[in-house]
Amino acid sequence: MSTSSTSNVIHNKIRTDAYFRLALEAHMQGDFAKAIFFYKKSIDRQPSAEAHTFLGWAYSLLNKLEMAIQHCQKATEIDPEFGNAWNDIGAYYIKLGKFNEAIPYLERATRCEKYDAPHYPHFNLSRIYAKKGMLRKTQEELKMALKKDPFYAPAIDALKKLNEEMH
Repeated sequence: MSTSSTSNVIHNKIRTDAYFRLALEAHMQGDFAKAIFFYKKSIDRQPSAEAHTFLGWAYSLLNKLEMAIQHCQKATEIDPEFGNAWNDIGAYYIKLGKFNEAIPYLERATRCEKYDAPHYPHFNLSRIYAKKGMLRKTQEELKMALKKDPFYAPAIDALKKLNEEMH
């Protein structure tokens, strides 16, 4: 599925689920407790990968990373092709300093068909490889991120800096 198809999935979810819409509004306003309440209502009504992933995101913003990971794992069970959930698990493991645990989730995210931001897992993998001093792998992942989104500024900046360090 293309990026526009993934966006359509989320937009359809928002249109058809009032609780998800209320959760997203609260989330964007920074009211994470309210967002969590409505994401849970949405899940009670109709479990979805999107609602679990966004619920995980809300938990992560409250620094409840284990809860965030649990909900994203539920999302991957509901829809294994929803890349956002796989990437988010990897990102939360990075925040926890568990780089080796993050890698398989990020690698899986790179192969998902439904994904709004397919450059994110490549960028996140590059962050891990940079921490491990694996400069060639870092460079490869940054190039893949830019192949998927040529205008992603953090990857442009990181690749420029890396290339300067390598030469």
